Amino acid sequence: MIIPFRSADPLEHPPCTLQTEGLHFIATLSGASSGYEVSYTTTGRNTVRADAQRNRERLLDAAVRAFSQGAPDATLDAIAKDAGVGIGTLYRHFPTREALIEAAYRNELARLCDSVGELLAAQPPDDALRTWMDRFVEYMATKRGMSDALRVVIATGVNPYSESRDRLTDAITTLVGAGVRAGAIRADAQPGDVLVGLSGVAMAAGERDQAGRLLDLLVDGLRHKSG
Repeated sequence: MIIPFRSADPLEHPPCTLQTEGLHFIATLSGASSGYEVSYTTTGRNTVRADAQRNRERLLDAAVRAFSQGAPDATLDAIAKDAGVGIGTLYRHFPTREALIEAAYRNELARLCDSVGELLAAQPPDDALRTWMDRFVEYMATKRGMSDALRVVIATGVNPYSESRDRLTDAITTLVGAGVRAGAIRADAQPGDVLVGLSGVAMAAGERDQAGRLLDLLVDGLRHKSG
């Protein structure tokens, strides 16, 4: 759609964005001696939402990189730049530094716990459990790296760990239950015990290879032994 638009300024203007309730408009103004012409193109609301979600994910990934690598004082400008977005986009998603830190940690927790279904669909239950354990160790390493930044969140009266134990226990319960039903995991395996064992490995292992060996022993102890 092209609409004549009268203006005394003959200079060209860059595209601008308008928003209505149902549609997203991108308006391009081109200069002419008699005024402006405004051309409008529309994009679906779902496209806008998908772009916003991608920006949010990039910001969370950049925040984890910054805060888990011993840089609790990383600037928000630097995080936005690493994510490839402007600082205004960062503030639209996360109005405070503490909100970004909390969301970054919770996103890592969600990724770990939400991967259970994918793993069970792709692998036998005991193998899925073992793969998930590797991801758990990586999650714990990230959590330790973010500890200084997370303490800043806690100082504001917010508990970023409020859902952690329940979500982790639910994930392990699903994995162990699938293994028991398949006859691969012993029926007396307790999800809470598995979580304690996993946490111990993640904290005590001196290197990733050692953690892997300890996890192999843990899973071997959980496997059902016939006869």
